[in-house]
Amino acid sequence: MEESNETLCVGIDLGTSRSSISASSGERHVIDSYVGWPMDMVARKLVKKSVLVGRDALDNRPMLDLRRPLERGIMKEGSDKDQEAVQEILRHLIGLAGIKQKSKNKVKVRAVVGVPAEAFRVNRQNLRSTMEGIADSVMLVSEPFAVAYGLEALLHALVIDIGAGTADFCVMQGRYPTEEDQKTLPNAGDAIDEQLMKLIRERHPDAQFSIHMLRDWKEKWSFVGESKQRIIVSAPIKGKATDIDITQEMRTACESILPPICETMITLLAKVEPEFQAKVRNNVILAGGTSLIAGLADAITHALSDLGGGRATVVKDPVFAGSDGSLAIAQDASSSDWEKLSL
Repeated sequence: MEESNETLCVGIDLGTSRSSISASSGERHVIDSYVGWPMDMVARKLVKKSVLVGRDALDNRPMLDLRRPLERGIMKEGSDKDQEAVQEILRHLIGLAGIKQKSKNKVKVRAVVGVPAEAFRVNRQNLRSTMEGIADSVMLVSEPFAVAYGLEALLHALVIDIGAGTADFCVMQGRYPTEEDQKTLPNAGDAIDEQLMKLIRERHPDAQFSIHMLRDWKEKWSFVGESKQRIIVSAPIKGKATDIDITQEMRTACESILPPICETMITLLAKVEPEFQAKVRNNVILAGGTSLIAGLADAITHALSDLGGGRATVVKDPVFAGSDGSLAIAQDASSSDWEKLSL
């Protein structure tokens, strides 16, 4: 790759919690969306790097100025350090795909990046400027549209992409979606984390745990509906490792996102032409890391029963559904598409 003058197409799902890349070279990678810089000379001596990205940054966080620069799926405003962190994430992903800085003049990179369905124009422009020098051509598309495109669910489908920062909706009607076809909610993984932390602290005020411990618990045991087992976790209480039961807290926190998601889904379905609504109700597609909550698809399917029935399913590969779809767009887009969609 480094010795040629060819074009590398990449699809990037830039997420609040995790970011993934799919490349035309066949490379696919996912990283944690964290960046850290050594805090002092002791830290620099220990880590032996000027900057750490992904899991490397998380594992060494006590000695780093750690940043999680994407908030609700978009770049935090007003912080040069956070913008620099996003650039580090993008460079790292491009590097994993096979493009090193020394080869940037030999290989042309065309990147399609998924952003929240209702990302404000200023944030889109900030992201575009952040990618200058990292990719030669950049197209920004909505994350649920990228998922739909990769699955070829382009007609009579509703994609709900539930990540850490946002839940993004997109109704596909055989054309590029308009603003009316899309919606973004803040009710997603981070909202569950906040609720879960509040509930556990109320019931176990002396328990010590970090947000990172809590997110690990959620990823292992999150569920809605009835639980098949008790969720027992270990956390220090006054320095002593103690088992605590967080089953009810987990259920309550996870189910807190259901009402707004179901309400928004129903609102969007009602905007579909009447004769096609049944087809869309039976083709609701869930994507994103938070879609892996046990029982979530069944709960959303149950909500569709009030409308006359329907079916919600989870994509086979939630980790790469967004980046794979963005890659497909990058490979299929004509020159005029790049001109229209790269505004």
